[in-house]
Amino acid sequence: MKPTLVLVGRPNVGKSTLFNRLTRSRDALVADIPGLTRDRRYGHGRVGDKPYLVMDTGGLEPVAKDGIMHAMAQQSLQAIDEADTVLFIVDGRQGLTAQDKIIAEQLRKKDRNILLVVNKAEGMVAEVVAAEFFELGLGEPWAISALHGDHVNELIALALADFPVFEETEQIIKHPKIAIVGRPNVGKSTLVNTLLGEERVIAFDQPGTTRDSIYIDFEHDGKQYTLIDTAGLRRRGKVKETVEKFSAIKTLQAIEDANVVVLVLDAKSEISEQDAHIADFILQSGRALVMAVNKWDGLDQYQRECIKRELIRKLGFLSFAKLHYISALKGTGMQKLLLSVDQAYAAAMADLSTPRLTRALHAAVDKHAPPRGGMSRPKLRYAHQGGTNPPIVVIHGSMLEHVPDTYRRYLENFFRETFNLTGTPLQISFKVGHNPYANKKPAPLSEAEVRRARNRRRRNRKKYG
Repeated sequence: MKPTLVLVGRPNVGKSTLFNRLTRSRDALVADIPGLTRDRRYGHGRVGDKPYLVMDTGGLEPVAKDGIMHAMAQQSLQAIDEADTVLFIVDGRQGLTAQDKIIAEQLRKKDRNILLVVNKAEGMVAEVVAAEFFELGLGEPWAISALHGDHVNELIALALADFPVFEETEQIIKHPKIAIVGRPNVGKSTLVNTLLGEERVIAFDQPGTTRDSIYIDFEHDGKQYTLIDTAGLRRRGKVKETVEKFSAIKTLQAIEDANVVVLVLDAKSEISEQDAHIADFILQSGRALVMAVNKWDGLDQYQRECIKRELIRKLGFLSFAKLHYISALKGTGMQKLLLSVDQAYAAAMADLSTPRLTRALHAAVDKHAPPRGGMSRPKLRYAHQGGTNPPIVVIHGSMLEHVPDTYRRYLENFFRETFNLTGTPLQISFKVGHNPYANKKPAPLSEAEVRRARNRRRRNRKKYG
């Protein structure tokens, strides 16, 4: 097993900056705002021939008794239990605080290997900035700069010194990546926790609880999945804070990175235009889709009928996607939801042979030929697959620029029904054969050819007058 390094400390001491430095990524949101990170985030790093796992955590507030700060502290304490080495990060510019002392006392009770890291020490004398932190009794403090990378490699080498070299066997395992998306406070994090069977991410009855996209691997019935918990997407006009803008960008990136998207809708509020906008972005991204109407258990029969009519009226363009009525809080509907995710993933990654596609194309044309475009009718000769996730069908022929959008949609539905591509959009691409003589100028005639042509015209005039 790879050793696991866990980053803990007060809010805004630079844990996420160090996480990005260790993973050589920009996965964690970073801003000069306390409490930006809330959920545990895993990443991979390597020093020399020693790979490791690194875990970013939210700010540890030991005195918080309830609310989001308390939930963040609980997440951090769970992360410490999973750690091989804890990197306790303090702020060298603020100096030693009472909260640092409380955290140090809690860490001593955990019986873990602890390294005390004094961050933000750039431009300062290391011995001077680290001196006062000896008071914590956690050994020698290490002065670093996560932002500039000063002494970070030496720190990680020390953290991994007692661990043997881990021989990595590179395995490429393809399994579905599932993004859970929707408006704020529709129950996305609750759904993630229910699928995982643990309080893995913070679920709170407050819009905007999740700020970052959290990737979580899990197994269900012997199948591997990666869940992506995302921040809620509000209407663009209501997004004013910089952090919320970056959260929205992370969510849109998660949709594009996923194989299957679960669009979570709130049954207790009407289907809004924002739901339709999110659905349209998923469709434009070409991602397989499953819809989940959450909080279904709290509605009476009349309310349920109203929601069903709203779904048909506002989200009718998603008729290819499976729809489930669930309760993430009570765990109802989870099995069927994952079954639809499996079906959507299989459809999105389907391998369609050229002979089968061509036969299906001819059957579609025999059933309903394309309308004429001018003096002639478009000819659809053969088809082959051009890609997956979403499946792309490339059709070759002539006069294809005259095929209307209505016939394109007819072909999409025909292929989807023929190959049982439930839960995924389908793209049709037309490719017209190249005419090698289209722009080629004729070669000039020789003198003999000009003379023969002139004599031919004279004979014709004499013969036919």
